Amino acid sequence: MTELTVGLVQHACTADTRANLDKSIAGIRAAAADGADLVVLQELHRGLYFCQHESTDEFDLAETIPGPSTDELGALAKELGVVIVTSLFEKRAAGLYHNTAVVLEKTGEIAGKYRKMHIPDDPGFYEKFYFTPGDLGFEPIQTSVGKLGVLVCWDQWFPEGARLMAMAGAELLIYPTAIGWDPNDTAEEQARQRDAWVTIQRAHAVANGVPVVSVNRVGHEADPNGGAGIQFWGTSFVAGPQGEFLFQSGTESEVTEVVSIDLARSEQVRRIWPYLRDRRVDHYGDLLKIYRD
Repeated sequence: MTELTVGLVQHACTADTRANLDKSIAGIRAAAADGADLVVLQELHRGLYFCQHESTDEFDLAETIPGPSTDELGALAKELGVVIVTSLFEKRAAGLYHNTAVVLEKTGEIAGKYRKMHIPDDPGFYEKFYFTPGDLGFEPIQTSVGKLGVLVCWDQWFPEGARLMAMAGAELLIYPTAIGWDPNDTAEEQARQRDAWVTIQRAHAVANGVPVVSVNRVGHEADPNGGAGIQFWGTSFVAGPQGEFLFQSGTESEVTEVVSIDLARSEQVRRIWPYLRDRRVDHYGDLLKIYRD
């Protein structure tokens, strides 16, 4: 497949997990009706971003994989004939949980999964309390629409993950995301943060010569501890292998968009910008260190 039609589903979430999943499903159906071969959902799309605080009660939201959501979305993938990238709070065992992206094939079967490798622990993003770092590595998932390099949110700030996916043959990079502003920040600081988020992911497209698909949520979600909460900034986008925008959403509205990606351009771009050829792997050993003192 050289021409890939991708659907992006960007929406707000509430405490009603059934309503959230129904909203995601409606987006999948709309994207499929518009010709999508692949539909990407945002990070943890079934619920509120619960990592704003630390509470053991939130572990009740986790589910097994396979489980209820993969069963329902798998049946939908089979019905519509699309590949779906979903993002779930995985219960692997009692006391062992992951932030996991699952790829569902057109047959309804699980093509593969990726467990989020980089786990943040910052004000409003207390993910280390909930998620064990992934143990599946940076391995692309083979599907009927191509080899997908699926990563999750905080992973998008690390060039190493993107590079390793590309080195393993990923034809595009996919980032389900939940990121937003602290409403107390100035407009200037908010603009810098959003621009940095877009820029780093476009750089992954450029540095690896592959398209990038990033899907974020929108809306304000209150802090359970009474803080300012998070204003999720949307801005879901698709970039081509030179970082060029193929689509970018706004910061406030719920959006279902279908975007056509020419996968054949990646090889054309790599022939004139052969970064993989010119890498000096014989001098990169220090990348295995945390820091060079």
